[in-house]
Amino acid sequence: MGNKMKTNRAAAKRFKLTGSGRIKRSKAFHGHFFTAKSPKRLRNLRKSGMLARSDEARARKMLCK
Repeated sequence: MGNKMKTNRAAAKRFKLTGSGRIKRSKAFHGHFFTAKSPKRLRNLRKSGMLARSDEARARKMLCK
C-alpha cells in the first residue's frame, strides 16, 4: 500500500492556486504598526501577489498539486 502525501496545512492557508496554475499569496507587513505606514502603502498591501516562479515548485509540493 502506497502512502498518500499530506498537504502542508500552513501552506494551504497561505497559498491558493489560480486558474492558470500560478500560485497566489498575500502581502507581508500588513499585521500591525499601521500608523508608521502611509495610506498608499497600506492600500497596496491589501492586494494579493504572485509567488515567485523560483518558489512555485516547493509550494506545489507542499500543496500536493
